[in-house]
Amino acid sequence: MGRGVRVRVVQGPWGGGRAEEPCGNRARGGCDSRVSPQAKYLAQIILVGAQVVGRAFMRALRQEFAASQAAANARGRSERPQSAAASRIIGISLQEAQQILNVSNLNPEEIQKNYDHLFKVNDKSVGGSFYLQSKVVRAKERLDEELRIQAKGDKEKGQKAET
Repeated sequence: MGRGVRVRVVQGPWGGGRAEEPCGNRARGGCDSRVSPQAKYLAQIILVGAQVVGRAFMRALRQEFAASQAAANARGRSERPQSAAASRIIGISLQEAQQILNVSNLNPEEIQKNYDHLFKVNDKSVGGSFYLQSKVVRAKERLDEELRIQAKGDKEKGQKAET
């Protein structure tokens, strides 16, 4: 064996001995399991930094969640309950649908005219975008649903006025 290198023999469970790795010089930290103070400080710095970043991330996540809930509640209050439900089901708000189809009021003829034009212009066979065409279809569905809700509300008001 070379100078300064020691090999320890450890008794195995079946009686045979096995050699472990060379320990090296203990003065240079060969077999010592001690960790240098610099490594400890570095580990502490990393741990504290990770905790700070984790706490900041959780705080930001909570704030974002609260803001999204407040926005959803505000959106729900601004529309009638049936209209808000339709917005959630179809996935598009009434205002967004009106902007897509370029209509300011719920006039069925104007909605149909703008829908037909935008659907044809965005047809994939004439170089249009399937994505935009699907947005036009969803906007039309949302406005049709709003017209149905309004008609139902008008019908209920007419029945209440008769009684």
